[in-house]
Amino acid sequence: MAKGVKRIKWTGDGKVISSLSVPNKKVVIHPDQYVSFEVDLWHQGTPEADKKKTLTWILQDRRKKTVIVQRAQPAYEPKKISIPKALCGPFEYYLEASISGQRDLVNQTGLIIRGDCPTRILSSKWSTTRDGKDVRKDHLFNYGETVYLNLMTEGLNGHQNLCIDIFRHLDYQTDPLVYRYTSVDVTDGEINLEIKSTNTWYPKLKNIKEKEEFYIKVFDPSNRLYIPDEKYNDTVHARFLRINKKIVSEEIKPPVNLSPLKTGKPEKTKERFELCRFQSISITEDKKKPTLIFDNGENLKNVSNPKTPIAKTILFDFDKYDITSDAKTILNNVLQYLLGAQYSTIKIDGHACVIGKEQYNQKLSQQRSNAVKKIFIDGGLDGNRIVSTGRGEVNPTDDKQGRDNIKHKDEKEYIENRRVDITFNAFGHDAQTIIYETIATSHEQNLTIDITEYQNKACFKDVKHKKNIKINSPEYPNSIDKVTNKLDFPVKSNLSVSNPLPILYIWPKVFANEYNIHVHSCRYFSNDANTTVLVKAYADIKWDFHFFLNLSNKLSVKWQNLSPEKHKEMQSKAGKIGAEKRWKQTEIDFGVAIDAKWDKIEGDKYNGHYDATKKYEKKIKQFYSVFASLKEFSKSITEQTKGTVSKTRLGKKWPLWVEMDPPNFCLGAEWSLARGQNKGKETLEIGTAIEFYFKAEPLIALGLNIDLLAGLVQLGVAATTAGSGNVAAMKIFNEVRDWLDEDDNTIKLKMYIDLEITGTINGFSKLNLNTASDKNNGEAKLETILKIELRAGIEIKASAVFIIGEAYASAEVSGKAVGSVTFGHGLLFEKNSTQTSIYYQPKLNFDGLRVKGVIKAKIGLLIKKGVFKGDHDKELVDYKYEENLFDPFDVIQQFEKITGLSSKIQLL
Repeated sequence: MAKGVKRIKWTGDGKVISSLSVPNKKVVIHPDQYVSFEVDLWHQGTPEADKKKTLTWILQDRRKKTVIVQRAQPAYEPKKISIPKALCGPFEYYLEASISGQRDLVNQTGLIIRGDCPTRILSSKWSTTRDGKDVRKDHLFNYGETVYLNLMTEGLNGHQNLCIDIFRHLDYQTDPLVYRYTSVDVTDGEINLEIKSTNTWYPKLKNIKEKEEFYIKVFDPSNRLYIPDEKYNDTVHARFLRINKKIVSEEIKPPVNLSPLKTGKPEKTKERFELCRFQSISITEDKKKPTLIFDNGENLKNVSNPKTPIAKTILFDFDKYDITSDAKTILNNVLQYLLGAQYSTIKIDGHACVIGKEQYNQKLSQQRSNAVKKIFIDGGLDGNRIVSTGRGEVNPTDDKQGRDNIKHKDEKEYIENRRVDITFNAFGHDAQTIIYETIATSHEQNLTIDITEYQNKACFKDVKHKKNIKINSPEYPNSIDKVTNKLDFPVKSNLSVSNPLPILYIWPKVFANEYNIHVHSCRYFSNDANTTVLVKAYADIKWDFHFFLNLSNKLSVKWQNLSPEKHKEMQSKAGKIGAEKRWKQTEIDFGVAIDAKWDKIEGDKYNGHYDATKKYEKKIKQFYSVFASLKEFSKSITEQTKGTVSKTRLGKKWPLWVEMDPPNFCLGAEWSLARGQNKGKETLEIGTAIEFYFKAEPLIALGLNIDLLAGLVQLGVAATTAGSGNVAAMKIFNEVRDWLDEDDNTIKLKMYIDLEITGTINGFSKLNLNTASDKNNGEAKLETILKIELRAGIEIKASAVFIIGEAYASAEVSGKAVGSVTFGHGLLFEKNSTQTSIYYQPKLNFDGLRVKGVIKAKIGLLIKKGVFKGDHDKELVDYKYEENLFDPFDVIQQFEKITGLSSKIQLL
């Protein structure tokens, strides 16, 4: 009962040209787009297991003579076909699928495929040699010399009946047709024409010049049109072939259609399909999901295709040119490689021993060479890629003089001379070693490497690739080398419990143990000498840093995740540091700790522990100095804002005062190694993961008092003041003065409108980052609680009487202060050739303050005795105000300027 693929079909993915297609027979597609195919029917005798195996998809010419390319892939994956514009045209491909890898030359199990697009000429050149350089600008031909024409086309592939019309260039309008060449082929999208008859053009030229120019047009007889040119948007091509007025040959030969030369290298990014292969590599760590580190060549770095000369030899029986069964196996492996390698030219050299006459042996060597060539051509290889030669006798050292040396017939030394040598260049696969990083303890733990679709039966190398996994490391006394596709192997870190210097791991990603894994095939990582995967095992050390500072006894902030015992431990370590700088009027509650744990047992239990607080005393002092000096921020605010507010003052007194309580805060960081994230997926790289916390209650306790009317306004100077605040003050003052007796100079008047802002700014922030991740995250919260109070009043006194009356004022005040404070943190990375450092830097900005509101004032005077009698009231005009009190400024910058301290603190 027959088994295998009975019919394939178009899956429906991709666009086809329905008007040109035939169901179950032909599919015509648009260019440069993928169309998918899959198995439609299986023969009844096909086992279910075979239907799930690898399928070989074979793309060949319509007559099934030559294989264009064949690819093996999992049966469940649709086969995608894309035809570029250069290969569109009348040429028809035949696509079939096979479970055996062999073509079905009898039954029609596949589909005819071709691409269709508008026809045009892309480029042209005239050359002196086949596929040579374009010489139009610097070479003059003579009539009768061989000229090579090359045209790159679209939509014409497979055409066999085009015409090349030669025109003499005069003015394009009256240019005469000189000669027409017919039956011109288009192969692989190219026209390559060898013209040996330019001397026939000469008699057709009237008034011939010393130098003539010629161009061509390409005529399509099927639609009786000239093919357009892409560049010039006309039908003129190959302008210009220049020829001297000189005939060098009278010989007339017809033009020859040449096939394009297949030279060069495969694209580095091109998928490979050698049958000696593996498909994927994954590594599994204990109790974790497998990590796919290699998948069909994707995302490899520095891929190269080194050229390797390959030589294969097959032997023949005495006086025979029949292919033996052993030789067929060798030839089939070579054929399967060559069918997928488009850039290899094959040389086949046949040989014979010295037994027999030389002329007979010459013929025998050619027969042997031709027998091998036939195997390749019957297998679908393009015969144009094969050079077959009979070399005759090998080392004819004896003087036979044409006689038959029959006496040497049985000598073993001649056996190896009855052979055919097959040589070609293989373009292998090499890439940068895949680096996989992991975190390990000092005791061994197993990783598992798993290779899928690992096969070497079709390896064509002299020394075949083994289906093995080889691992070597300085940690192993002997290499691991097993023929398998799955292997457990032990790894460990080099940080033992007894390590006397764990401080060297303060930046954890150092001193990795390395394990070199070798997995090789013809398809990927073909060079056995290069490491395929390098596993780096780093220590699992975890560092903790905690710091808190309470500079007053108003509030006290404790680190929420630490026990009271840990607080006491921190305070005892910090006592010496804190004692070096104390303000007499400030109570200091200060604690600090930095330590490490490593060699994890389970959960949060570790074998190793190290206290590094004293080691980093200098850096901790810098923390202390910076944050303890935050009390000086009040100076920086006053310094920054006085220039603006002082314009409204009278006299020498500042119209602004600022008070600031010292901060109370804690901060901490935990860092260890963790796998990075890239676009939401885990990377193969391990990075340093840092979790940073900050909490302040308060960061700043603030008090500001601003005299909106520029301070104390006196009677004798009110008329000379300036500024918006003073105008408002004088308006109120004049209203009261009109009400009073102008002649009575014993009355003294003063008034005020003050803005007072008090409150606290509390801060919390959390920052997570990983040096091997593309994105990091964090949260920051700044709580600003400000109380805004605006006060207005008038005071009147008489010089003659100690208390002559009681002045009262009422004010209806509405207003708001628009201002904010921005607080944050920065973690700065600085990397050089020797080390990577992390710095912490606080950020604090006042974003300016703008005040806006309305004052409605009522002033009255009750005279109890003396000069005035009765009650007197006065409604004053509404006063609207809007004013920028100060612009935004960077508090940290001002702090550094005033204190001379740097706020940039090195963590690691």
